Amino acid sequence: MNIDGIRLFVIAADMLNISAAGRQLGLAPAVASARLARLEKQLGADLLHRSTRQVSLSLEGEEFLPYAREILAQEDAALAALGHGSAEVRGTLRFAASSTFVQLYITPILPIFLERYPGINLELKLSDTKVALIDGGFDLALRNYPAKDTSLIGRKIADDTRILCASPAYLKTHGTPLEPHDLNTHQLIVFNNATPRQLTSDTRADSCTFPPPDINPRIICDDGTSTRLAAKSGVGICMSSIWNIHRDLKDGSLMRVLPDYKVSDGSAIWLAYPKSNVLTAKVRVFIDFLLEQIGTPPIWERR
Repeated sequence: MNIDGIRLFVIAADMLNISAAGRQLGLAPAVASARLARLEKQLGADLLHRSTRQVSLSLEGEEFLPYAREILAQEDAALAALGHGSAEVRGTLRFAASSTFVQLYITPILPIFLERYPGINLELKLSDTKVALIDGGFDLALRNYPAKDTSLIGRKIADDTRILCASPAYLKTHGTPLEPHDLNTHQLIVFNNATPRQLTSDTRADSCTFPPPDINPRIICDDGTSTRLAAKSGVGICMSSIWNIHRDLKDGSLMRVLPDYKVSDGSAIWLAYPKSNVLTAKVRVFIDFLLEQIGTPPIWERR
């Protein structure tokens, strides 16, 4: 696809004047008209309606225009990355993510991103409950569960290993579960509306779910930080991601329960965006930044 033709189309769409758009690019009116005609032939659609009195966008032109703008923005960003031109990535990026993950790993590095890209503003929707990415109009979302939504494209940051844990004080008072069925007699902290997760072992043939069926949890919570803090305070046993509790496991304020078992549902931490969206420069640079900063191996697995 001819980038010069696309640039001409975008200017002509803004000015609603092909000759004036051509002059802005140093083209004679006949050359501008011919270039635009070649683009329309390549696309198989009339982008502009012409008459002797005016120019207007066609329906196809209206649909193609945002993609054309992004093609130009991507070219400018690519040249800037190679040290050519002075293009600056700009715009407001609407980002939906787990509040717990953002507090631990993204908020501390935001000053680096904002200094690197002063033209980008961030609008954050932070919640540990699932947010509708497409209906909410978000550019990008961070999700930490199995990626099953076929309307989305994702970039994987890391595996999301989940285990059971409790505080030493709780285990001292209530005993340490030795078998999966022992969970039936313990106080459990569970996530709101969470589907029971299958716990499997590489060394044992049996399996179980958390929470066990027909169990009345002691606490139901919809926030990962609060779940972790409740477990640390001695309320009960919870399931949590390694990235959320690795420091607590290291300092001994939380201990792993049923250490032979872990959740085996393929959960991972994803950066997801709608398939219908063009990957804009602002989204691309934010994805690249998060992969660079959190990356492989992820922060919580580094020594």
